[in-house]
Amino acid sequence: MPHFFHPDLVFTEGAFRSGCGLLVKDDGWIEAVLRAEDTAAWPATRLAGKALLPGCVNAHSHSFQRLIRGRSERHSTGGDDFWSWREAMYRAAAAVSDEDVYDVARMTFLEMVTAGITTVGEFHYLHRSESGAAYSDPNRLGLQVVAAAESVGLRIALLRVAYLRAGYGLAPHAGQARFYESAAEYLENAAALADALHAKSGRAWMGVAPHSIRAVPLKDLEQMALWATEHALPIHMHAAEQPAELAACREEYGATPVRLLAELGLLSDAWTLVHAIHITEEEMEAMAAARTTVCACPATERNLGDGVFDAARAAGHGIRIALGSDSQAQIDLLEDARELEYHLRLTRQKRGILDGIGGRDLSERLFGYATAGGAAALGFDGGVLAPGYPADFFTVDLDHPSIAGAAADDLLPSLVFSLQRGTIRDVAVGGRWILRDGLHSAAEEIVARYKEIAARVWRQ
Repeated sequence: MPHFFHPDLVFTEGAFRSGCGLLVKDDGWIEAVLRAEDTAAWPATRLAGKALLPGCVNAHSHSFQRLIRGRSERHSTGGDDFWSWREAMYRAAAAVSDEDVYDVARMTFLEMVTAGITTVGEFHYLHRSESGAAYSDPNRLGLQVVAAAESVGLRIALLRVAYLRAGYGLAPHAGQARFYESAAEYLENAAALADALHAKSGRAWMGVAPHSIRAVPLKDLEQMALWATEHALPIHMHAAEQPAELAACREEYGATPVRLLAELGLLSDAWTLVHAIHITEEEMEAMAAARTTVCACPATERNLGDGVFDAARAAGHGIRIALGSDSQAQIDLLEDARELEYHLRLTRQKRGILDGIGGRDLSERLFGYATAGGAAALGFDGGVLAPGYPADFFTVDLDHPSIAGAAADDLLPSLVFSLQRGTIRDVAVGGRWILRDGLHSAAEEIVARYKEIAARVWRQ
């Protein structure tokens, strides 16, 4: 029997509405947005003092990198940039067992739930054992991450990463031993994973993820893109995050990564380029024409000193934008959304940079990046509360000090620019609660097991 969720306010069709709620079918999909007086025939949950919004969609995550948080924030002898930061990442990658991968992912996903995230795109590249040997099931670690998402309650797109080499002209890197597969191995293992996830009924699915142009030679990248297209799978790839990456690509191919992809006709609406910071106007035009998405990760990009993604130029070209937590330096997609705007304010010394571009309101645009933008990047119909969409949502406490006093017409800007994590009280996926009044049923166990792993990893 359908169930009616009745908050004080519900965000639908770009505005908060009072006196109505969501009628959710047994299969977890929204049947209708109805006024409360029309729902007497169905069981109901009253959410007094709360507003209900579509769940956030995290389009780019490396769950195991949660272990690095706080461990790379000092000067290092090897330098203080993206490339030296990778050494801490390699240490964490080398130290976790397959069971640890599950428990670390659960910790990461639990934190996502408390931030109102209901779906994650996990850019997964741990494939081999700690020694670099292949598992009998090459998808063992990927399936551990999927199981972790299921345990916590999230939907997950397992973006299976291809990592074939350390870079152009470089010898294999010991820190990447758990990442490497040949192109043939990758395609065989990806096909097996797609079959394994087929029965998950929309809770877990696969995407193809050539890590970057430095990690996947062009001929192999073309083969993977063709396979993904034939199987109607999303394609995600790091691109133009670092100037050194552009220089290496020019040396090998005579063009930057985005220009190379565009000239070869590889870009399409199935593609998401992660970061895309160091790109030209011409490259933006090509991405817009192909309807390619950019997944910006502002918390990681500022943590690593990558640079500022020019969201205003991208929006002016009509480029689709999603958001990701990436290295887990911070997990808060609404913070990422506001930082898109704030970074531009700092560089341009003006306010409201993204407001009005293409006729879109600033707060609605930023919230859309954190919700429907991420869903589109993952090939998933989500991030919207409307009939025919999944009942994935979160609630906020309208009396929380960070937003108290906001009226319906200024509540969204208050949420986007001022919400604190404790404001989020409930999270549901498919109409089933996974967070209730700020509590997750497995939180105590998840945190305890994670703490044991973190202590062991950093004692080694």
